[in-house]
Amino acid sequence: MPDHQRADARRNYSRILAVAEEEVAAHGADASLEQIARTAGVGSATVRRHFPTRYALLEAVSRKRIEALCARARDLTGEGDSRDALLTWLSEVVTYCVTARGLAAALTYAAESDPAHDNACSAALEQAGEPLLHRAAQDGAIAANITVAELITLIVGITLATEHHADSASAADRLFRLTVAGLSRSPDA
Repeated sequence: MPDHQRADARRNYSRILAVAEEEVAAHGADASLEQIARTAGVGSATVRRHFPTRYALLEAVSRKRIEALCARARDLTGEGDSRDALLTWLSEVVTYCVTARGLAAALTYAAESDPAHDNACSAALEQAGEPLLHRAAQDGAIAANITVAELITLIVGITLATEHHADSASAADRLFRLTVAGLSRSPDA
């Protein structure tokens, strides 16, 4: 929210965002923008002025979680075993995506469908995870041709595939661990 906006516009933004956080937590990425507007006590045009697309709203709702995940990646960079550090961070991304309804949808947003709006959530996670991935690849702990974008896509797929399970967190964690271990039986799996 730009500081140069009027005080009432800043208040509207804050109120809309607070209501949106509650609605997305309750209804996921498909939360009704009209309901958000009604609950916030503003018109739907006001919501759209502040958040021109659904993904802009989802990104704003997810911003604190994304910042926390980026900080966690920085904390893990250079610590202990490089593979463990990367997998710890990726596991935490899975957990956040499962518990933060709407985050997986925010990460799947393709900038090509709206060139005026980059996917800041995905870009921030990719940038934060790159040092962890680079270190693990340098150490020979993972294949050198893997990208953070591919890992985020994999996590989003796991999250979306398990979101309707009775215990989505356990189902997502199991699929993530299966992905890490692979299908082959090995001594370290």
